Amino acid sequence: MNRLANSTSPYLLQHANNPVNWYPWGPEALHKAKEENKLILVSIGYSACHWCHVMEHESFEDDAVAAVMNEYFVCIKVDREERPDVDQIYMSAVQLMSGRGGWPLNCICLPDQRPIYGGTYFRKNDWTSLLFNLADFYKTKPEEAEDYAVRLTDGIKQYESVAFVHEQPEYTKADLVPILKNWKRYIDEEEGGLGGAPKFPMPNNWLFLIRYAHLMQDEQISRVAKLTLKKMAYGGIYDHIGGGFARYAVDGVWHVPHFEKMLYDNGQLLSLYSEAYTWNLDPLYKIIADEIISFVERELTSPDYGFYSALDADSEGKEGKYYIFTKAEIEEILGDETELFCIYYHATDAGNWEEEHANVFFRREDDEPLAATLGLPVEALRSRIDLACQKVFDARDKRIRPGLDNKILASWNGLMLKGLCDAYRAFDEPTYLDLALRNAEFLSNNMLSGDKLLRIFKEPVLLPNGDHEPIATFLDDYANIVDAFIALYESTFDEQWLTRAKGISDYAILHYYDKVSGMFFYTADDDEHLIARKYEMMDGVIPASNSVMARNLKKLGLFFDQEAYHDIAAQMLRNIVPHLAKYSTGYSNWTSLLLDELFGTYEVAITGDNADALRKQMEQNYIPNKIMLGGKKGTLPLLADKPGDINRIYVCRDKTCSLPVDNTADALKQIT
Repeated sequence: MNRLANSTSPYLLQHANNPVNWYPWGPEALHKAKEENKLILVSIGYSACHWCHVMEHESFEDDAVAAVMNEYFVCIKVDREERPDVDQIYMSAVQLMSGRGGWPLNCICLPDQRPIYGGTYFRKNDWTSLLFNLADFYKTKPEEAEDYAVRLTDGIKQYESVAFVHEQPEYTKADLVPILKNWKRYIDEEEGGLGGAPKFPMPNNWLFLIRYAHLMQDEQISRVAKLTLKKMAYGGIYDHIGGGFARYAVDGVWHVPHFEKMLYDNGQLLSLYSEAYTWNLDPLYKIIADEIISFVERELTSPDYGFYSALDADSEGKEGKYYIFTKAEIEEILGDETELFCIYYHATDAGNWEEEHANVFFRREDDEPLAATLGLPVEALRSRIDLACQKVFDARDKRIRPGLDNKILASWNGLMLKGLCDAYRAFDEPTYLDLALRNAEFLSNNMLSGDKLLRIFKEPVLLPNGDHEPIATFLDDYANIVDAFIALYESTFDEQWLTRAKGISDYAILHYYDKVSGMFFYTADDDEHLIARKYEMMDGVIPASNSVMARNLKKLGLFFDQEAYHDIAAQMLRNIVPHLAKYSTGYSNWTSLLLDELFGTYEVAITGDNADALRKQMEQNYIPNKIMLGGKKGTLPLLADKPGDINRIYVCRDKTCSLPVDNTADALKQIT
């Protein structure tokens, strides 16, 4: 076994028996590279990554390939979910070199960590040839390697950075016109979503577009948002048997998933379908939200109520094997109900995708017209399909399961906790809040030391020199936990969560905020120094940590009436606004913040014994640009001078409150 054997990362442990002499990222490997003047081979992936497994099997398990790697390189394996800071640097390098990125990510670096070449998946022969060529290049042309490393490292430092904007512009709704014009170029009007194949859910894009459609009364965006939500829920990207979404669809119609199921996707999609339900009372959204929660609680929840990271795409060495069925297998499970089930989920004898006889379950028709075509009452159709799905679930449950990545990450737990709070506020289901509170207590007790967060919940690793392996924590951990704790306060009016959110934010400002740029670094000032200290600006499948922090500080500034928070958030937004129209889809969470600036944020304060009941009534109305606060004994500035024992709703905006009312109908009249 190599040096990964003592790791706690499931991904690194997958490579512990490779003939490659892998090191984890750390002083031992980096010192060895300098001492021996060897190139560093940094290979980055994650446990649920299908093509990472393929490259491991083809190359890293091959003795001949491993011999080349061991002879000429110091080989370092990195779990991108544990060390996103390392991944961020080398992903920037590969994107600068090739214009694209992904995982597995493989970078060749000088002994001082500066990259000179990189790419993603390589076939075995191509990989071996590349390694020989690079080793020879470094030996025979070290000056050229140095020159390229200098230029590439300069590019990495500049990649995804913005200029400090001194003047505060006056935002108007006209600013949205070029932003949406760019956005609409990518929207698929027929199948929903953005672009063609592959198709990613991109929940934050659709959260923004729903809010935009509502506030701007844009019927075109409203229609395509509803289409997207339905297509995703009906498609094979959604697990119709066990709930939860896969990471993306490999095609342009949401049919065939890349089967890995990630906590971060499902947490965000839970928020999306929950908010969408308040906006558009489609019962499908409620079903999807409930099934996501059931999936996460059943398969991604630890005994202590931390949330695990992911389920693998593969089982028994084959992608999707756990999830796909032949029609013969379905018939063995369902008997006489086979034909109805196969009509409903488009399963056929030949199979409905590239693998012969294999079926990925998906829907196309709504229940009402399909029931009419089949001559069945709608409720009878639904009842029979529900019963059949349970039988298929029970049969599937006996199969060998996909691998579980049991890392518990603060950042992704924050996304799921936020999703649970959003679901509770949308559906008023107490079990959702109970699960949220259990997770929040787990995070508070195990991953929070004072106001400092731990990124990973795990036993500390003992290094050969007797020290414990340091665990870096990153801005996304702080941003997403603060966002979740704010949502938990708005769900409960329990001020401990808001106080914790404020303390954690203050810690992040102290250790991550850069006054020179007006943005937050991704790494702390007291963390390991890599070749560049980067910012995370652009919203992708997960919102950028800077955009989440900006929105958090905007809210905290309102809750605590602190201008310092407002000032930081305002600076961050004006730095980004010049970029929004150029690449709209990459700044969706920032554009939501711009919407709040344009339409204002309502502060809805509720007091009295019935504060929670009034809160629930208010939540039934879609008001995306609001914060909620209240309770019997609120100490926040907006509550401090208000009688806590009288049932009242106060609607405030721009430091001005309307007259208090005692019912939600009158309160809603004050929100225009």
